[in-house]
Amino acid sequence: MAQKIRSAEGLLQDIPPPGHAVILPKDGETNVLITSALPYCNNVPHLGNIIGSTLSADVFSRYNRTRNRRTLYVCGTDEYGTATETQALKEGITPQELCDKYHVLHKETYEWFDIGFDHFGRTSTPSHTEICQEVYTNLGKNGFLEPQSKDQTYCEDCGRFLADRFVEGICPHCRYEDARGDQCDSCSRTLDAIELIKPRCLVNKTHKVVARKSTHMYVKLDSLQPQTEQWIKETFKRGKWSPNSVINADGEIIDARVKAGLIPAPLTRDLAWGVPVPRLGRPDDDVMQSKVLYVWFDAPLGYPSITATYTPEWKKWWFNPDNVNLYQFMGKDNVYFHEVYFPSIQLGDKRDWTMQYHLSTTEYLNYEGGKFSKSRNRGVFGPQAKETGIPASVWRYYLLSTRPESADSMFSWADCIAVNNNVLLNNFGNFVNRLLKFVSSQYQGIIPESEDEPGPLSPNDPLDSVFITDVNRLLQEYITLLDAVKLRQGLQTVMAISQQGNGYLQSSGLNKALMTSDPKRCAQVVSRAVNLIYVLSVLVAPYMPGTARAMLVQLNAPARAVPEVLSTDILAGHTIGVPEHLFKKIDEGMADKFRARFGGNEGSTASADAPPPVAKAKSQKGKKDAAAPVFTGEPTPEMIAKEAEITEQGEKIRALKANAKSPETDAQVKQEVETLKKLKSELAHLQGF
Repeated sequence: MAQKIRSAEGLLQDIPPPGHAVILPKDGETNVLITSALPYCNNVPHLGNIIGSTLSADVFSRYNRTRNRRTLYVCGTDEYGTATETQALKEGITPQELCDKYHVLHKETYEWFDIGFDHFGRTSTPSHTEICQEVYTNLGKNGFLEPQSKDQTYCEDCGRFLADRFVEGICPHCRYEDARGDQCDSCSRTLDAIELIKPRCLVNKTHKVVARKSTHMYVKLDSLQPQTEQWIKETFKRGKWSPNSVINADGEIIDARVKAGLIPAPLTRDLAWGVPVPRLGRPDDDVMQSKVLYVWFDAPLGYPSITATYTPEWKKWWFNPDNVNLYQFMGKDNVYFHEVYFPSIQLGDKRDWTMQYHLSTTEYLNYEGGKFSKSRNRGVFGPQAKETGIPASVWRYYLLSTRPESADSMFSWADCIAVNNNVLLNNFGNFVNRLLKFVSSQYQGIIPESEDEPGPLSPNDPLDSVFITDVNRLLQEYITLLDAVKLRQGLQTVMAISQQGNGYLQSSGLNKALMTSDPKRCAQVVSRAVNLIYVLSVLVAPYMPGTARAMLVQLNAPARAVPEVLSTDILAGHTIGVPEHLFKKIDEGMADKFRARFGGNEGSTASADAPPPVAKAKSQKGKKDAAAPVFTGEPTPEMIAKEAEITEQGEKIRALKANAKSPETDAQVKQEVETLKKLKSELAHLQGF
């Protein structure tokens, strides 16, 4: 099909789509580095997680590409720490097996949502270990590390110190009964597990938990505070930080921890799953040898380490503050760690880091009057969105149109369906389909001669001055909003431009009669409206890339860059593709069905995060189809601990069987199998069988 597109520098996109080429920054150009909060590798994301970080960052990444800016968007799974160990214990698998499982689930979920990372990595890599240990070593060399011996929670029955997420108790601040060892979900305060009132071990709540001293390495945030505060005050205005940050619009730091004075923060933990603490050549090295780096220290360093697995030239992005602007996306509960804690670490490292330029945060997305809850199967999680049959573009549009930028927002099935039917189908889709079908049926799919010169349309046009002026005003508004990371308002502006298109067709009276009575005017309306659709294809591309791709196929046109004014870019003689509906109507009655399907059981305490029920046993000899009883209730901590023992024992047996066969090995395997049978019997007893 013939393509006739205006030739002009900067008209078309020349930055490749996400993940299609290795992108490196270039001096003297605008280079944009984007990260979204690394999701914990211990569960699947729900819609609130997706809009809070990965989807929002994807929109901004795609927008910058439509402006022909060199853009890199990296993310990946946060795999170390107590959250992983806890979930692995629940599922009866090793932390590595858990991470392998959930890394794939996360990746598949984001791919379906059309979230385009340049690289989606993980933190359990040699590059991550190397970078974390190097930063830790530099902090030590620069005098910002000190060992401290403090009381920690210790489980006498488990015989070990309890990491943050292995202990719960009563919050000392708000008296919430189920506060975690690192944070209270009720009052959002960060905690040290030793502060909890009546601490209890998550492996078994009847275990005796006491205080016992342990030595850990601490970073001296108090010594770094003057540098950190200076950096915050210099950066927040330049980067136009979100209002829900640690500093207000008047330049006053409002974070309670900073105002009270930062205190040394622990960098190590008594865990096995994590980055080993490197030696510093100091007397306290031996004390640290059995410990790992704290997840809140190593997780933010996942951004550069994931970049290092994307390109060996990763330092061109991460040690290039003069040429790279770093934008970070996350929920509001991560603000402190990205505006105070991690910048302090970078400053203490003393290398010339690319530091945060802008932090975009969201409040919480709630679900149908309550909260998302994996344990109660309440809300839409991961691949379930695909199972609804609602296209990814519609999901993206609805989530972004309700993005909780300044206050919590609510997911509603009725609203989601109404948005599809009334906004996408009747407004946006109707404009595109109505016009392209007219071109196809009345002009055999060929753009007629409008006598408009290629290039910008005059705002003083005798017939369409108001239309052209309004579209140009909205284009400038769109650019201003997206540059300031006002994603929801930017989407509203796209829909306002689409409404301008619908109104233009209506006021111009585009129909067969106009084509007969005033063919010149009809051709002019068609040309200007088609070029508006071309503009809409790029404006909507960050929000609904699948829809944008479909529009370009129907226009038979290459992806263009964001323009500043409406222009004649698709020229007379250009042949369009086959018009098709961009959206389909969703039956309003589906809202009740979706609500019932994803509403969960509010009265149930069965955990979706728990290990799967015990599978049926093999048929017993002489008893066809006989099966072991199946446990369907909520696993107790004792059951979880017993399942972990069974898993460990099974691995022990497999390791023995891998050895060369000998009478001694066979006897040892037989003995360990008997132990395994005993453990399984004890589990069955706990389950009431």
